[in-house]
Amino acid sequence: MAGIGTASARPSLVSLCSNAVATGFGSGYSPVAPGTAGSLVGLALFWPLQRLGLGLQGVVVVAAFVLGVVVAGDVARRLGRKDPGIVVVDEVVGMWVSLLAVPFTPGAALAGFLVFRIMDVLKPFPARRLEGLPGGWGIMADDVMAGIYANAALRLGLLLLPRLP
Repeated sequence: MAGIGTASARPSLVSLCSNAVATGFGSGYSPVAPGTAGSLVGLALFWPLQRLGLGLQGVVVVAAFVLGVVVAGDVARRLGRKDPGIVVVDEVVGMWVSLLAVPFTPGAALAGFLVFRIMDVLKPFPARRLEGLPGGWGIMADDVMAGIYANAALRLGLLLLPRLP
């Protein structure tokens, strides 16, 4: 993938896979709002995930988080930047956390997407503080916290508006 690694070194299969996952399968290269593009990829990937049982969903989300820590940290290190804009695996996983154990309807999916984007931008306490964690941990943790806030807000909204389509 362009922009990652040195011009003289041919990227390895591992680094190509790392780049693909870290950039949300290329969505992080979006010239406009790469975080939003990554969140849309997360929403699309959650559609089949929501059909799994809650326990298996949780396992997949935790595994994706751990993988995200590794690949986000790897790409950030290779680029020499703390949280490169092309890394959007954090938005993918944060979006999944937003929708975890919530009835997956079109209205809930749209509301979850919007609330997650708002929480990701605002980064309420302690999300902003979590960005300070080292390497991939800081890249991933703040978006997971934004996803937790979005999930709670979405649940509250569904209690108040139970017929959300």
